[in-house]
Parts: sequence; C-alpha cells; structure tokens
Amino acid sequence: MVKMNRREATAALLAARGDALVVSGLGSPSYDLHAAGDDARNFYLWGAMGGAALVGLGLATAQPGRAVIALTGDGEMLMGMGALATIGVAKPQNLSVVVLDNGHFGETGMQASHTGRGVDLAAAALACGFAEARTLTGLEEVRALAAPLAAPAAGPRLFVLRVAAEPLPRSLPARDAVFLKNRFRASLGLGVN
Repeated sequence: MVKMNRREATAALLAARGDALVVSGLGSPSYDLHAAGDDARNFYLWGAMGGAALVGLGLATAQPGRAVIALTGDGEMLMGMGALATIGVAKPQNLSVVVLDNGHFGETGMQASHTGRGVDLAAAALACGFAEARTLTGLEEVRALAAPLAAPAAGPRLFVLRVAAEPLPRSLPARDAVFLKNRFRASLGLGVN
C-alpha cells in the first residue's frame, strides 16, 4: 500500500482551516505544520513530547467557540495514551486530534512503533468515548475531511493519517517559546507579556 506524503496530507488537512487553532507536537508534526504555512494561530510545542493532545484539550476548553486541531505523531500519541481517556471523558465538541502515523518513532531513529505492529489508535479513541475516530489512507479522504474539521461535532474526534516513513527536510518554526506564546495569545485577542 502506498502511503501519503506527510507534508501533502498536512497541507490538505489545513486547506479549509478557517479560524481553527492548531497545536502541534514535538518534531515532525511541527515541521509539517510550519511547512504548510506559518500562522499566528499555530502553537508549536518544543520539548513537550506527549503533550499535544492535552494542550489541545486545554485550548478547546478555553476557546469553546473555536475549532482546535491537535496535530501529533504516532509516537507522541502512544506516549500520551492517557490523554485519549481524559479527552473522551471531557467530551469537547471542538477538538480534533490528528495523528500523522508513519508506524515509526521518527525522532529517535525510525524504530517500528506500536502502530507499525498493529496497535489501532482509532479503535482506542472510540473505546475512550470519542464521538468519531477513523483511519485515512488517501489524500482524497484528507481533502474531504478538511472543511468538516473546522465545524463543531458531537464530541472529540481522532483521525489517523497513514503517512510514509520518509525523511523530509525540516521546516523549522521559531523556537523562542515566549515569542510563540505571545504571538498565539495576540491571535486570540489576549494580552501579551
């Protein structure tokens, strides 16, 4: 099976993002988000492995009128499996967790991850109470998801995007945490310090 290019999939996913807020996990998800277009509504996590889904939950709770997308990788989501249960219990209607799943731990040497050995993150999310969870294997499926992703849902959603395990050049967003925090807060109309 030919898997999607992660950069193409991320760009297609965000093509109709509207005013959605996006938090991205450590490493490749942040590089992919940045490559799709840097934006003040992007919050890149540096050094917060396993935190993207829960930061997304915090944003969704604090900004209930905005769609929130937590963009993460399979390794990070596996590290934060408890986040699925917490999100399932909280039931935010404006949070979508998107897992870029290449079946490998890309940041530590491309060892096979648990998803590469059969662990089904979509099934785990459904078992935790997500309103919708499924795996997408083609770019057309991702394009069809882009507009509905910005709309409210019956509860949290999780989408696993099967992407190729391929080395891509890094597209590095700013690493200054204070700058990123202040830029993100300003995009929300909040004060900065």
